[in-house]
Amino acid sequence: QFATHVTPSVQRVVEFAKRVPGFCELSQDDQLILIKVGFFELWLSHASRLTTDTTLTFSDGTFVTRQQMELMYSSEFVQSMFEFTAGFNSLLLGDMELGLFSAVVLLSPDRPGVTDVKAVEQHQDRLVEALKLQMSRSTIGGDSPSVLAKLPELRVVGAKHALILDWF
Repeated sequence: QFATHVTPSVQRVVEFAKRVPGFCELSQDDQLILIKVGFFELWLSHASRLTTDTTLTFSDGTFVTRQQMELMYSSEFVQSMFEFTAGFNSLLLGDMELGLFSAVVLLSPDRPGVTDVKAVEQHQDRLVEALKLQMSRSTIGGDSPSVLAKLPELRVVGAKHALILDWF
């Protein structure tokens, strides 16, 4: 049931990816790998805006409580998800910052299976610089080091999610 609420986001992530500078220049195989492996992290970054300490609301307005999620997944995974979303929300990112952060997440050159690591890395580096510039111009929200510090935390949550998928 959780998956049925997340599935509509797949098309939105694909459409987002197509608009990320440099993404369409990559091979189709690398594009597919980046979307497939990075999907959950991208989805969670966007879903964080609709997440409180006790509920996660999907884009269609339905929601799942933290307790319901703990019945489906391990408490540790759910806790790490909610901790990430709380910390991410505290940064008060605007749409532009969230979009740039998401693009940086998408273009992660260290995803398993990526063949043109150098090209992905170059595109990601440009997006990191754009995010830093945007954060320096922003009147609200956190600073770029705070935002970029969320990347490793998000990767850990994503890795935990991948282990859950492998189990199924």
